[in-house]
Amino acid sequence: MKKFVTLMALGLLLAATARATDDAGDKFEITVTNLTRGQQFTPILVASHEAGLRLFELGSPANTELATLAEEGNTAPLSAALSARPEVLEVAGSGALLNPGASVTIIVKTRGRFDHLSVASMLIPTNDGFFALNGVRGPRGNQTQMHTSVAYDSGSEINDELCSSIPGPFFTECGGPGGGGAAVGGEEGYVHINAGIHGIGELPPEVRDWRNPVAKVTIRRAD
Repeated sequence: MKKFVTLMALGLLLAATARATDDAGDKFEITVTNLTRGQQFTPILVASHEAGLRLFELGSPANTELATLAEEGNTAPLSAALSARPEVLEVAGSGALLNPGASVTIIVKTRGRFDHLSVASMLIPTNDGFFALNGVRGPRGNQTQMHTSVAYDSGSEINDELCSSIPGPFFTECGGPGGGGAAVGGEEGYVHINAGIHGIGELPPEVRDWRNPVAKVTIRRAD
């Protein structure tokens, strides 16, 4: 009997140690690298949440908040909508543009069942292009994950590639900042893989186009 109790105690200790290893660190450290040569990323939104939450479904219409992020680079509506949901633990942002070849690190809280992450940011200059991680499970213990993201299209604005339709800072081809007025009509109506820049408007594809993936996202647990 004494031997059985000792084995039980040892088993409980090992199980507790395993759980502690899995839950090591109460934060996720997310590093995003811009892999494009001619696109900037607008401020990047990161959310830690439960399994099952999705920012979008390919082939389905984008919600209003995601469309706003993809068309304007404005993360505030999506951040507010996510923060109000009980299955979301924390929403954070990078707060600045990310240039081609550059990286930025964002930290969010994680605990217990809040072990999934979503990440999103607009590509500029595009009409409604964005990259995203859409509800991925974060690493356990001391593991590090590396993900890549293609460019998505929210399908909420026609891709006219005109300066008047695209928000942003100074663009050489625009002679200044983009206008940001949403083009009316002609949108696809559903989220799909972005087809890139084709030179149909004012954006030269030899400068602004890309080949997927457009972003690298590295995730690890931080103490």
